[in-house]
Amino acid sequence: MSANVDLNIRPDYDKVLQDIADYVLNYRIESAEALSTARYCLMDTLGCGLLALNFPECTKHLGPIVEGTVVPHGARVPGTSFRLDPVKAAWDIGAMVRWLDFNDTWLAAEWGHPSDNLGGILAVADHLSQKRIANGEPPLTMRTVLEAMIMAHEIQGVFALENSFNRVGLDHVILVKLASTAVTAKLMGANRVQLLSALSHACVDGQALRTYRHAPNAGSRKSWAAGDASSRGVRLADIAMRGEMGIPSVLSAPQWGFYDVLFSHTNKDLAVKPTDKRRFSFSQGFGTYVMEHILFKISFPAEFHAQTACEAAVLLHPLVKERLREIDRIVITTQESAIRIISKVGPLTNPADRDHCLQYMTAVPLAFGKLVAGHYEDAFHAANPIIDDLREKMTIIEDARYTREYLEADKRSIANSVQVFFIDGSSAPQVAVEYPIGHRRRRKEGIPLLEDKFKAALATRFSARRAAEIFALCQDQAQLEATPVQGFMDLLVI
Repeated sequence: MSANVDLNIRPDYDKVLQDIADYVLNYRIESAEALSTARYCLMDTLGCGLLALNFPECTKHLGPIVEGTVVPHGARVPGTSFRLDPVKAAWDIGAMVRWLDFNDTWLAAEWGHPSDNLGGILAVADHLSQKRIANGEPPLTMRTVLEAMIMAHEIQGVFALENSFNRVGLDHVILVKLASTAVTAKLMGANRVQLLSALSHACVDGQALRTYRHAPNAGSRKSWAAGDASSRGVRLADIAMRGEMGIPSVLSAPQWGFYDVLFSHTNKDLAVKPTDKRRFSFSQGFGTYVMEHILFKISFPAEFHAQTACEAAVLLHPLVKERLREIDRIVITTQESAIRIISKVGPLTNPADRDHCLQYMTAVPLAFGKLVAGHYEDAFHAANPIIDDLREKMTIIEDARYTREYLEADKRSIANSVQVFFIDGSSAPQVAVEYPIGHRRRRKEGIPLLEDKFKAALATRFSARRAAEIFALCQDQAQLEATPVQGFMDLLVI
């Protein structure tokens, strides 16, 4: 046989894809902590989406692609009157959720926001539940939504523990697409063959580059990229449900597979040769770990590596607010990941640029005692030159312990400390915050604030009576789980 031919023997599916499919189809969620945390995650994620509706740059993207389109059993977009096909509804919900950089976070070798998957989950569940009612079948319940959230969190988060897509220039939304594909295919009733096909297409798809998150190209695409990914997951699940064949060795195929094309090359940050072969690695199987340990952004709409710096700056504000012009230098001590992705100098040209700048996110609460979404807007930035004055005086230092404990499974800290030095030689005390208020170690302290955040978000879109009804339902685990999905979504329509 000639050596210049391909061996055309169709392989079995890559084991990674089989593991995901088996988890989604067979795992039974019994963790009360995971279900309770998923309920809080649902509240928080919806609240973030509702808050985003106050920003025209977000709302301009929402609604049907073709005006006037009528969709039978259309999925609703919370806080609006839209009824859309599930693919576009997933896009809209996902974009809303991510727009203000205020929803939950997972930090490991890769970063991301697992609640981004709620776009696909809610859109598909609402549409299917309405169809079931129309066909005389029992509706889906919110327990199904919570379980899908837990599984999507787990897929995205377990991948992120040891597999760094950012190191090869890919954006973390690849994991949103993968997780949304898996859980929405299950919601649609996929069997194992269909689920594997859908997952393979998620991997063979073109993958997003991270360039829109970094200087000099940081911009608003990062606010809708995850919605786009979740929406794509719904589309791929639908394609597979129509009987489309899969691509079994999509990851491992020599030369043409994901590993060789997209994952074996690396940038200058790693001492790895471009010819080295890299494969996904996993330190644990899929269960409920990620939802149980998820990080909530409770106090600040800011990239998560800066959350503790913002908290430290708020604590320092009373000590420095009358002496801002007397500041000589500001030292921020942080983790390596923060330095790599959000430390930047130079002009900041748009809100998305500012909410991914460690120095900006620290300067604002240092000067004003708080950080809200409006503080990223052009008008606020232009009216307050003190922010850039403070940025220019900042020095960023890595603490090796902060970097190490950021990755340790029993800690997962996201530490920052801030210290201010004055021209006269005096200084404010160094303020260190190692675990943000949204961390699992601070749940008791954080959950009441998370609930307040949700109530405030509800008040921006609904009457006091409706807001109270929604909040009361979300506080009752058993009642929420038993609620039909379309009934829950009815409450969120205006």
